[in-house]
Amino acid sequence: MKAVNHYVVVDRIKEKPVTKGGLILDEVRDEEIRYFKGKVISVGNLVEVIKQEDVVWYDRHAGHVIEYDGKFYFVIKASDIVLVD
Repeated sequence: MKAVNHYVVVDRIKEKPVTKGGLILDEVRDEEIRYFKGKVISVGNLVEVIKQEDVVWYDRHAGHVIEYDGKFYFVIKASDIVLVD
């Protein structure tokens, strides 16, 4: 699978919220979170800063979901990525 142009394929990382003291909290509903964290699977040919295997934060309303080889990925525009971790 290869992204094209300004698109990036991301595998969402689902994390449980943890306090500074290490206490695991109940899972937060997706609608309460503004940005999602994900691992970059593929980068389009026009994307310059983001690379494959980067961990990025992107707007939860960005892009769309695609199923590939039985797994779900997010296809988003590089401009919807707010930071690289």
